Amino acid sequence: MPGFSKTCRCSTDLGRPKLLGHCHSIGDAGSVSGRSGRRTLSWTAMFHLHCTKKLLDRIKPEIAVPGQSDTTLGNWYATVLFWKPQVALLVSERTLLPVLTPLAPAATLARRFPAQLALVLKEHGAPSEFIAQELWRMDKVQYAKTANRSVVGILNEFVRQAEFWLAAYAYEKGDDDDLLAISTKLAETPCGPLYKGAISPDKALHDLVRAGVQA
Repeated sequence: MPGFSKTCRCSTDLGRPKLLGHCHSIGDAGSVSGRSGRRTLSWTAMFHLHCTKKLLDRIKPEIAVPGQSDTTLGNWYATVLFWKPQVALLVSERTLLPVLTPLAPAATLARRFPAQLALVLKEHGAPSEFIAQELWRMDKVQYAKTANRSVVGILNEFVRQAEFWLAAYAYEKGDDDDLLAISTKLAETPCGPLYKGAISPDKALHDLVRAGVQA
């Protein structure tokens, strides 16, 4: 599939790119040397994580003004499931793809999330190039409050569905393999916001990959 180009939303300060707002680094940014070999330009991609109030209360991050992520899957919405141990549920705003991952420690959720996303994308058959580019664009995170009521409604529905699959398949809470299995089953759920196109998140993801859509 076509390669992706990294987008950097930044302002310049003495020739050094600087991201707007409060960003939390979750990885190492790449660098490009200038002609003189003295100047280094740091390129940083980020994604926006819209959290419910109960999750924000757990993380206690700096809140930024909502914006657009550099990722192909768009912004992410997240909430907490009060299982034992507790679990975070994250949903892609663009495809409604769900990802379940252990919450604790809450402060490192954004740092750990890309690795869990990679497992989910692989489970859905996404190409390795697509997965690598998506994770590459998640170098930093900006936390924001929820803004899309439709996606919040999907979050709530997935919480109920997750409880169903937990009971129906006798999954054990706290088992990472089970979280991956439940994430995959949730992605098969028909979702109203997708009815004009792919119907379910797994199909929406496949359509997005095939189209080679760039963020």
